[in-house]
Amino acid sequence: MITLDALKEYGADTEKGLAMCMGNEALYFRLVGSVPEEPRFAELTAAIEKKDYDAAFESAHALKGVLGNLSLTPLYEKASAITELLRKRTDMDYSGMIKELTDAKDALAKLCG
Repeated sequence: MITLDALKEYGADTEKGLAMCMGNEALYFRLVGSVPEEPRFAELTAAIEKKDYDAAFESAHALKGVLGNLSLTPLYEKASAITELLRKRTDMDYSGMIKELTDAKDALAKLCG
């Protein structure tokens, strides 16, 4: 079961995340728990593999918003870096950045049980 302490250790700013949920811990935990299954992670990866940087940007930008609202800092920082490169339609090898994002998502999934 996910806890505030575990999320803090993960690097989340739980105070800000809870504030976005108006202090409702159950809501915050439910939203955080849904993040590992967020389809935009797969959409982002697929779009980057196809070099469809417009679609990749849309997915990355949406992820950045969700992760920022929940103050999931480790994921948010990685999604932000990818978003900014895609905003400029930077043609590069994103595999390392996607792996870091995926690893951070998987670490969160373990916390969520």
